[in-house]
Amino acid sequence: RVDTLRVFTQTTMHLFYNQHIELPIHTLDPEESRHCVRVLRLQENDPVKLTDGKGTMYSGRILHPDPYACRIAITERSDSYGTRPYRLHMVVAPTKNMERFEWFVEKATEAGVDDISPLICERSERRTCKTDRAERIAISALKQCKRAQLPRIHESVLFSDYINETSGIRAAKAIACCWTDRPRVPLYEWMKSSGENDLIVLIGPEGDFSPEEIDLALTGGYVPVDLGPSVLRTETAALSVVFCASFALGLFGETCQ
Repeated sequence: RVDTLRVFTQTTMHLFYNQHIELPIHTLDPEESRHCVRVLRLQENDPVKLTDGKGTMYSGRILHPDPYACRIAITERSDSYGTRPYRLHMVVAPTKNMERFEWFVEKATEAGVDDISPLICERSERRTCKTDRAERIAISALKQCKRAQLPRIHESVLFSDYINETSGIRAAKAIACCWTDRPRVPLYEWMKSSGENDLIVLIGPEGDFSPEEIDLALTGGYVPVDLGPSVLRTETAALSVVFCASFALGLFGETCQ
């Protein structure tokens, strides 16, 4: 069993995360060191990868497999690793069951997103949203799928405040709403024709945005978009936007690094 594990770890490049990577030798924090040495059983000279979550990927080899302070010699640095040609900010009403919102954070991190903001709306069932656990989930997802870009998870914001904050910025802005007398543009079509590299998409609570909120968003330059014929749960709607961006902006079909 040990030999089988050694073969697996040698063919699977493990990724470790730290906001600040030290060169040329980086020391993992105690938690990461224990995972590296005690759980994964990595040994001296085994290859690993590290990322700062800001788009830089480092390759290295274990210099000293200390379970409390594992040292890694950095051998290569790759900037803008897996960078997408767009930035996507998902502004999502947190669900009453926080696990569903955290599920979205995990899957969106895997698929690729830059910013996530919990949005407190008139019909929100959850009025507060602690982001500490969501950030840990995002880090775990980053390491699992070997990404180098960790999404920034912002503090929760009131709907009206966010519309006012973004009214003057240059970005393609959309609100996914079910009920409005305005014509809704299909999401894929809107993304393909937006002409902007920065995208902001609002996803409301399961009771949808109120008419007053929709009017405020339209006044602030947001375009009403249609996600399809089905009425989707909040986290499903949000994740569908993340995947649609990948398809609309041409990322699928690229060779994995």
